[in-house]
Amino acid sequence: MLINIPVLIRHVFFLCILIISGVAQAASYQRINWVDLLPEKDLKALENPPAYINEIEDGSLEDALSDKMLSALEQSTLPDDAYQRALSSTDVVTAYDDKAIRLPGFIVPIEMNDQQQVTQFFLVPYFGACIHLPPPPPNQIIYVTSEQGILVEDIYNAYWLQGTIKTTFTENDVAQSAYSMTVDTIEPYTEE
Repeated sequence: MLINIPVLIRHVFFLCILIISGVAQAASYQRINWVDLLPEKDLKALENPPAYINEIEDGSLEDALSDKMLSALEQSTLPDDAYQRALSSTDVVTAYDDKAIRLPGFIVPIEMNDQQQVTQFFLVPYFGACIHLPPPPPNQIIYVTSEQGILVEDIYNAYWLQGTIKTTFTENDVAQSAYSMTVDTIEPYTEE
């Protein structure tokens, strides 16, 4: 078998260019975690809940009352409570405004196109957020748009999203979000 060295060199060179460009593109997105989107005061409040929170049993009457407390807090009828304020906070980390990021999360579809591809959705940090459970704080929800649409085969699985994040408030019947994102790529979640 005769090997054409110039052709082989061109193929190896082309392959190297593809690998380098893929690495460069991945490196252009800053990988962040959900806590990075919490302002420091909200993070501290959520990490140090008041003592009464630990005494509330999940699904109990008191647990249901905490949702009423959130509504009352939004109407400013409760005493000052940093933890409760953090649960409904729309405060953002402005350093991420207009940044290219990479973030994992779960998809909550909002709108689909004729091909049943998701064109608008919320990205949330855990499964069931906005569907079965009270929603996370608005600064832990990202409103995402994709002009071409995304085929989401399974909303039970997490995905990696890469795109440009903005500090833009969005509200609809499902939830409120303090961030928005124009997605560039989406892929199934894998450990990194």
